[in-house]
Amino acid sequence: MDRREVLQAMIGTAAVTATTGTIPSAYADSPQEKGQRIRYCLNMSTIQNQGQKIDVQEQIRIAAKAGYNGVELWLRDIQKFTEAGGKLAELRRQISDAGLTVDSAIAFGKWLVDDDAARKQGLEECGRDMEIIRELGGRRIAAPPTGMTDKPLMNLDAAGERYRALLEVGRARECTPQIEVWGHSTNCFSLKQVLYICAAAQHPDACILPDVYHLYKGGSDFSELGLLAGPKVHCFHMNDYPAKPPRNEIKDEHRVYPGDGIAPLKSILRTMIDSGFAGSLSLELFNREYWQQDPQLVASTGLAKMKAAVANAIG
Repeated sequence: MDRREVLQAMIGTAAVTATTGTIPSAYADSPQEKGQRIRYCLNMSTIQNQGQKIDVQEQIRIAAKAGYNGVELWLRDIQKFTEAGGKLAELRRQISDAGLTVDSAIAFGKWLVDDDAARKQGLEECGRDMEIIRELGGRRIAAPPTGMTDKPLMNLDAAGERYRALLEVGRARECTPQIEVWGHSTNCFSLKQVLYICAAAQHPDACILPDVYHLYKGGSDFSELGLLAGPKVHCFHMNDYPAKPPRNEIKDEHRVYPGDGIAPLKSILRTMIDSGFAGSLSLELFNREYWQQDPQLVASTGLAKMKAAVANAIG
């Protein structure tokens, strides 16, 4: 918005307040009302590792039975389904019939790398992945810094230009790439880095995919979440982390259910809810102990613990 648009919006808000004596609901909604708009999503890493045989159709059945609103699928699992002869239309119908939506998806196209040819191929791969997700009814996909996790810290303005290019690929396919914070990476490891990249992209679709574990791993201060506008976060990866091992040694496999670790979830969730977040909390765990358990039990337990964390945050 330019200065004139901002002033017009402020004048409009003041006019409504003066006329009705009340603040518009977008500003006045209680935390409880805002919390009721949150969706709950199952990221399939929580119940599936590469050695398990839970196909994408069974993943959907598990999520539906547990009571989730949506799913966050992995492109690798969708590929296995289609390579075995499955049709995307069939999968979309199953998702819809189960009362679910595709709230996000996990893919690893190399859209950020320095090599021009590799980056072009990465953008093409991202475009194909987006088309698949759109065929399933989804409109969002994760955009992690694949290929740059062990490279020197890059120029953030250049990263912004590359994210803008990815956003344009997404706009053409009606599928928004959410730049993801990856705490173990040398690039996009902190929220402040990703915030800068989003601003440098100068694109209306720019948005961030935060993750409790990755924010901790990358050394972000959770108070920085207060700099985010809630509508700019469509999906938030939910998990928790234990006191040990220490941050420099902790890995994905140490993630635990929300509320079972030491993360300040009450503050995190209250900050996001107060900022207007009304997207999906997606349970993303890679805990090897959970992988050995009944996946239906894990999915149901995770949903209950996410809901309990939200209830605790909104009071």
